[in-house]
Amino acid sequence: MSIRWVHFPLHPDTPTSGLALDELFRGRDMSGMQQQMQARMEEAGLEYGDRSMTYNSRLAQELAKWAETRDGGDAIHKALFRAYFVANRNIAEIDVLLEIAGSVGLDTIQAGKALEQRTFQAQVDKDWQYSYAAGISGVPAFLAQNQVVVGCQPYEMLERFIQQLRGDICRSEFFK
Repeated sequence: MSIRWVHFPLHPDTPTSGLALDELFRGRDMSGMQQQMQARMEEAGLEYGDRSMTYNSRLAQELAKWAETRDGGDAIHKALFRAYFVANRNIAEIDVLLEIAGSVGLDTIQAGKALEQRTFQAQVDKDWQYSYAAGISGVPAFLAQNQVVVGCQPYEMLERFIQQLRGDICRSEFFK
């Protein structure tokens, strides 16, 4: 199995300064949503901080596309995840992105040029178009053989997804 990172426009209208989660999800039970996310992250062995904001991830996605073209660049994904979901950092800010790139050993001058020149803008646009066409509506999403699992799902759901892809279980069993 191989993994290919495809970027998705999660709340693309979020301003660079960010948006409070209470405002984004106005009228919803934020404490319940946070508790559910925390439980799923713990189950998956992932860190999850006390997030209060969402930030525009467009430039972070362009940075990630650039990083994938560099030796060791795949490390950027985990670093961006940690910055956003654990440290609640504003990944719309170029200075923050360059710090993250440097933290995984990437050349910050080259990263800065790629961000300033928007070198990977078209590739991220292509990812967004692909995501829309594939019916992806959230992150994370797992897509294979024209089937998709969207959102932070329990391990058992992903396990059934893989079993169904391998033919170990039939499609109707997958959704139990």
